[in-house]
Amino acid sequence: MSKAKTLRKLAGPLAVVTLLAACGGGAPTNVDLENFTASEIYQRGEYELSRGKPKGAAHFFSEIERLYPYSEWAKRALIMQAFSYHRQRAYADSRAAAQRYLDLYPADQDAAYAQYLVALSYYDQIDEVGRDQGLAFDALQALRKVIDNYPDTDYARSAVLKFDLAFDHLAAKEMEIGRFYLKRGNHTAAINRFRTVVEQFQTTGQTPEALYRLVEAFLALGLDDQAQTAAAILGHNFRSSEYYQDAFDLLKGRGLRPEARSGGWLGSIYRQVIRGEWL
Repeated sequence: MSKAKTLRKLAGPLAVVTLLAACGGGAPTNVDLENFTASEIYQRGEYELSRGKPKGAAHFFSEIERLYPYSEWAKRALIMQAFSYHRQRAYADSRAAAQRYLDLYPADQDAAYAQYLVALSYYDQIDEVGRDQGLAFDALQALRKVIDNYPDTDYARSAVLKFDLAFDHLAAKEMEIGRFYLKRGNHTAAINRFRTVVEQFQTTGQTPEALYRLVEAFLALGLDDQAQTAAAILGHNFRSSEYYQDAFDLLKGRGLRPEARSGGWLGSIYRQVIRGEWL
């Protein structure tokens, strides 16, 4: 092999080593990257990720987009940029990068992952009931896009699970507020919250308690027919639940039993249950 060919083969690895050494102990932004190829900068981004430095990785991947726009490396770097931002919990930046990827490369094989990252940028912020409920709604919408647009991917299967959890999260928030009102004797406001769970979040794990709390609230207001109907719905769908036994005991203490005695929205739900159209 000629000396010239040997130097050419060594040039790439040497450049990467030089880049690694130049950045090894200092801030990545101090390095002039214009003399490095897109591949070399990309490798540096991967290296930053491997050593648990997603912020530095995001910087290098973004520089590829700046220095080599619309190249194949820029496309690869953009999705990695979104991933890196997510790793550092910079969710707004992650979402922006992922959405930019979808805008530029909507038919690319990584588009499903980009949409999944958009959804995660919302979902990963709703792990506590007390957080902003707008995030849960945004997460549901974004997860639905993954499920609808990429149904045969692993991302869609993961999105289905997260969708159910986000949906349950919204119901849990309604329950939290309803219990707050109930403890303070504001029974009408509490009923409105529990009704929301029963009508809009009926497939979540919050429904049995919501029906039980309705029994409590209706009895407190002297609305026995509504209380009996709520307990009947609870018994029809969740007879093995501890909440049904508690509701049954409450009614028994008043000389009542679960049965459909109310019209209105509760009566409508009861008829749906009997016809098998609900749950």
